[in-house]
Amino acid sequence: MAKITGIGGVFFKAKSDPKALAAWYAQHLGLAMEPWGGALLRWPDDHAPDRGVTVWHTAAPDTTWFAPSDASFMINYRVDDLDALLTQLRAAGVTIVKGPEVDDNGSFAWILDPDGNKLELWQPKAPAEPPAP
Repeated sequence: MAKITGIGGVFFKAKSDPKALAAWYAQHLGLAMEPWGGALLRWPDDHAPDRGVTVWHTAAPDTTWFAPSDASFMINYRVDDLDALLTQLRAAGVTIVKGPEVDDNGSFAWILDPDGNKLELWQPKAPAEPPAP
Protein backbone atom coordinates (compact mmCIF):
# COMPACT_ATOMS: atom_id res chain seq x y z
CA MET A 1 0.00 0.00 0.00
CA ALA A 2 1.25 3.52 -0.78
CA LYS A 3 1.61 5.70 2.31
CA ILE A 4 2.53 9.11 3.63
CA THR A 5 6.24 9.49 4.34
CA GLY A 6 6.42 12.93 5.98
CA ILE A 7 5.17 16.49 6.01
CA GLY A 8 5.81 18.05 2.61
CA GLY A 9 4.78 21.58 3.51
CA VAL A 10 2.81 23.86 5.77
CA PHE A 11 0.51 26.36 4.09
CA PHE A 12 -1.85 28.86 5.69
CA LYS A 13 -3.56 32.13 4.80
CA ALA A 14 -2.22 35.29 6.35
CA LYS A 15 -4.80 37.47 8.07
CA SER A 16 -2.62 40.48 7.30
CA ASP A 17 0.13 41.26 4.76
CA PRO A 18 1.69 37.88 3.82
CA LYS A 19 5.10 39.44 3.09
CA ALA A 20 5.17 41.17 6.49
CA LEU A 21 4.13 37.92 8.20
CA ALA A 22 6.89 35.99 6.37
CA ALA A 23 9.38 38.69 7.42
CA TRP A 24 8.30 38.22 11.07
CA TYR A 25 9.01 34.48 10.80
CA ALA A 26 12.42 35.24 9.28
CA GLN A 27 13.29 37.83 11.93
CA HIS A 28 12.02 36.04 15.04
CA LEU A 29 12.18 32.33 14.21
CA GLY A 30 15.15 32.32 11.83
CA LEU A 31 13.36 30.97 8.75
CA ALA A 32 15.58 31.69 5.76
CA MET A 33 13.20 32.96 3.09
CA GLU A 34 13.68 31.96 -0.52
CA PRO A 35 13.28 34.48 -3.37
CA TRP A 36 9.81 33.04 -4.11
CA GLY A 37 8.62 34.05 -0.60
CA GLY A 38 8.60 30.76 1.33
CA ALA A 39 11.19 28.77 3.27
CA LEU A 40 12.65 25.31 2.88
CA LEU A 41 13.33 23.27 6.02
CA ARG A 42 15.67 20.37 5.34
CA TRP A 43 16.16 17.40 7.68
CA PRO A 44 19.98 17.37 7.29
CA ASP A 45 19.98 20.84 8.89
CA ASP A 46 18.39 19.40 12.04
CA HIS A 47 20.97 17.80 14.33
CA ALA A 48 18.62 16.86 17.18
CA PRO A 49 19.28 13.53 18.89
CA ASP A 50 15.98 12.09 17.61
CA ARG A 51 17.38 12.32 14.06
CA GLY A 52 14.28 14.09 12.82
CA VAL A 53 10.64 13.28 13.49
CA THR A 54 7.49 15.12 12.43
CA VAL A 55 4.40 14.55 14.56
CA TRP A 56 0.96 14.39 12.92
CA HIS A 57 -2.15 14.46 15.10
CA THR A 58 -5.84 15.33 14.92
CA ALA A 59 -7.67 17.10 17.74
CA ALA A 60 -11.26 16.97 18.93
CA PRO A 61 -13.56 19.70 17.53
CA ASP A 62 -14.02 21.20 21.01
CA THR A 63 -10.31 21.26 21.91
CA THR A 64 -8.84 24.28 23.65
CA TRP A 65 -5.33 23.12 22.73
CA PHE A 66 -4.92 25.88 20.12
CA ALA A 67 -6.29 28.66 22.39
CA PRO A 68 -5.99 31.58 22.55
CA SER A 69 -5.81 31.33 18.75
CA ASP A 70 -9.08 30.83 16.89
CA ALA A 71 -7.27 29.02 14.05
CA SER A 72 -8.16 25.42 13.30
CA PHE A 73 -4.49 24.44 13.25
CA MET A 74 -1.31 24.81 15.26
CA ILE A 75 2.12 24.33 13.76
CA ASN A 76 4.91 22.75 15.78
CA TYR A 77 8.34 24.10 14.87
CA ARG A 78 11.44 22.14 15.86
CA VAL A 79 14.10 24.42 17.36
CA ASP A 80 17.75 23.91 18.24
CA ASP A 81 17.90 25.98 21.47
CA LEU A 82 14.53 26.74 23.02
CA ASP A 83 15.84 28.75 25.98
CA ALA A 84 17.92 31.05 23.75
CA LEU A 85 15.04 31.46 21.31
CA LEU A 86 12.60 32.36 24.10
CA THR A 87 15.07 34.96 25.40
CA GLN A 88 15.26 36.49 21.90
CA LEU A 89 11.47 36.42 21.48
CA ARG A 90 10.83 38.04 24.87
CA ALA A 91 13.35 40.80 24.08
CA ALA A 92 11.51 41.42 20.79
CA GLY A 93 8.12 41.66 22.53
CA VAL A 94 6.72 38.44 21.04
CA THR A 95 3.80 37.02 23.05
CA ILE A 96 4.86 33.90 24.96
CA VAL A 97 1.67 32.01 25.79
CA LYS A 98 3.22 29.26 27.92
CA GLY A 99 6.46 27.43 28.61
CA PRO A 100 9.03 26.22 28.63
CA GLU A 101 7.76 22.83 29.76
CA VAL A 102 9.77 19.61 29.70
CA ASP A 103 8.48 16.07 29.22
CA ASP A 104 9.79 12.79 27.83
CA ASN A 105 9.74 14.20 24.28
CA GLY A 106 11.77 17.33 25.01
CA SER A 107 11.12 20.98 25.82
CA PHE A 108 8.08 22.94 24.61
CA ALA A 109 6.85 26.53 24.56
CA TRP A 110 3.94 28.26 22.85
CA ILE A 111 3.91 31.71 21.25
CA LEU A 112 1.62 33.84 19.06
CA ASP A 113 2.57 35.17 15.64
CA PRO A 114 1.34 38.64 14.53
CA ASP A 115 -1.85 37.09 13.08
CA GLY A 116 -2.69 35.50 16.45
CA ASN A 117 -1.79 31.95 15.39
CA LYS A 118 -0.54 29.85 18.28
CA LEU A 119 2.77 28.14 17.45
CA GLU A 120 4.36 25.31 19.38
CA LEU A 121 8.16 25.40 19.68
CA TRP A 122 9.80 22.05 20.37
CA GLN A 123 13.38 21.21 21.24
CA PRO A 124 13.36 17.41 20.88
CA LYS A 125 15.46 15.01 22.85
CA ALA A 126 16.55 11.50 22.04
CA PRO A 127 13.78 8.93 22.50
CA ALA A 128 14.11 6.73 25.55
CA GLU A 129 15.75 3.39 24.92
CA PRO A 130 13.32 0.48 25.17
CA PRO A 131 13.82 -1.68 28.24
CA ALA A 132 16.09 -4.68 27.79
CA PRO A 133 14.21 -7.99 27.41
